[in-house]
Amino acid sequence: MRTDEYEGQDGLALAGLVARGQVTPAELMECALQLAETRGAPLNALTYVQPETGRKLAGGWTERGLFRGIPFLLKDSGLPSVRFPSSLGSALFDDTEYAFDATLAQRFEASGLIPFARTTVSELCMGPSTEARRNGGATLNPRALDRSVGGSSGGAAVAVAAGIVPVAHGSDGGGSIRIPAACCGVFGLKPSRGRVPMGPARGEGWGGMACEGVLTRSVRDTAAAMDGISGYAPGSPYAAPPAPGSYLDSVREQRREPLRIAVWRQAWNGIPIAPECLAAVERTARLCRELGHEVVDAPLPDLDYSGFVRAHGTVLATNIVLAVQARLAIRGRELRDDDLEPVIRDGLSVGRELTATQYVDSINRFHAIGRAIESAMTDVDLVLTPTLAQLPAKLGDLALEGEFWAFREKVSRYATFLAVINASGQPAASLPLDWTESGVPVASQLIGHFGREDQILRLAAELERAAPWTGRQILLP
Repeated sequence: MRTDEYEGQDGLALAGLVARGQVTPAELMECALQLAETRGAPLNALTYVQPETGRKLAGGWTERGLFRGIPFLLKDSGLPSVRFPSSLGSALFDDTEYAFDATLAQRFEASGLIPFARTTVSELCMGPSTEARRNGGATLNPRALDRSVGGSSGGAAVAVAAGIVPVAHGSDGGGSIRIPAACCGVFGLKPSRGRVPMGPARGEGWGGMACEGVLTRSVRDTAAAMDGISGYAPGSPYAAPPAPGSYLDSVREQRREPLRIAVWRQAWNGIPIAPECLAAVERTARLCRELGHEVVDAPLPDLDYSGFVRAHGTVLATNIVLAVQARLAIRGRELRDDDLEPVIRDGLSVGRELTATQYVDSINRFHAIGRAIESAMTDVDLVLTPTLAQLPAKLGDLALEGEFWAFREKVSRYATFLAVINASGQPAASLPLDWTESGVPVASQLIGHFGREDQILRLAAELERAAPWTGRQILLP
């Protein structure tokens, strides 16, 4: 198979070729490895690339799962894998090794996804732009080289957008799947809290804010991946409601009752929204109407956004302390000046001054947001918002420089509609339906009720069929 044939198809299409004996997992892996070298390296999207591991796995692969044996990438987020070390985008955590595979890593492989590398992230996955010093600088956006790829799953979004793999692992603790999806023009779903297991090493991340998932080129690939990785793992502290059925079936069915969709056109605290982002929401709303759905304007849920931003930062800062102290203990030394980037280092100082009372208050604020948003959605099935409040940031604008709280405030004005949905635990997806004249992606977000990823995926698939988003130009430096 040629690379141009490989990159033009989504994961299930490639799996179909494997099933029919038209291509082997080993041949697909060679295509991915070639593109990893010719595109992944110039774009700085990959780390811990292990060609021989990929070749060995693909060469001896026993066909299984919906994906049957296609190339895949793990995020450099610390998801345990015995084959791939991790750095969390940080010099301090470089070459962290694992003696076991995470439950999710096992489920990925059982789904027919063959890993051969990890994808780049921002340090400790705490920035909305992938510009980690540990990685030698910024990961570059194949849609607009001067703009951020988003974060923290930036390398994953680039790998999918650039055709290296059709499906890549991502995680989302404040928009980290949806921001990169929006910046790079791919599809990204944040599942409901408890839908995808995080163990066995941990039960939750960032006070229940974080969850695991994938970024993909097509909606059906995300649906298939969700079918493979979803489901309660014994001992998990959270459990999403059982799925109504197969997610893949939900995107295949085209004749359903119309959905009622609310639109949020304003942001909390009067945060400005770029006209391009509002125009994209309006075009998405119009397309929903044309598909037969009911679309209504709705007011924002009544919540203390400033208090939430403080709560989110409090939980992040305390997690910086926990992670850094544990790593220093393992390495048996004190912190060095070049171990952490400025925002993370200042966050360490902030976290050391926080109290248990402040942490518990932050968790309570998260839960209150869940009640507020679900209450506001009582009479609708889905909510439509901009994914980002602004166009994808220029490189450098959201690098981890400066003070922790000033940085968190800047992020809150950029990813305004995202982290609140991590707090509520609801599913949400970024749809790459709109683009500027110069080719910059402008995404819209769909928010669903807790446990109803199927409704998001169903509408996303309808929108994808009505306004396909593949085939966009790929840029290289």
